[in-house]
Amino acid sequence: MSTVTVSVAQPEAVARRRGIALVFCCTVIGAAAQMLIKTGASSLSHGDPLAMLTNLYLLAGYSMYGISTVLLVLALRKGQLSILYPVISLTYVWVTILSVLVLKETMNPWKAMGVGIIVLGVAVLGRDGRK
Repeated sequence: MSTVTVSVAQPEAVARRRGIALVFCCTVIGAAAQMLIKTGASSLSHGDPLAMLTNLYLLAGYSMYGISTVLLVLALRKGQLSILYPVISLTYVWVTILSVLVLKETMNPWKAMGVGIIVLGVAVLGRDGRK
């Protein structure tokens, strides 16, 4: 007769994965917010504060930043700051990719290398020493 063992994740491990997932969502939402803010800012003819407050792209971008902040607070409640915060730098990666794909900005080798260094840095800093 064989015995089946089921591995149940530790509560800390579940909280850690949940925190990382929430912060990852923050980076994607933050990048989308940047794209909306860029689009809204480009459509402004001048720096009129009323125009900034009534521009739908800007309002959507500000709202997405708010959502991103709420998710970050939820992630930081039980997560380790030293592991979660470096993940936020992935926002730069998404913004660079979206800028090239959506805004048709150019990607040069220096930008590509910078993005690669950020991704590598997040991977290194995000490694947890525990097995």
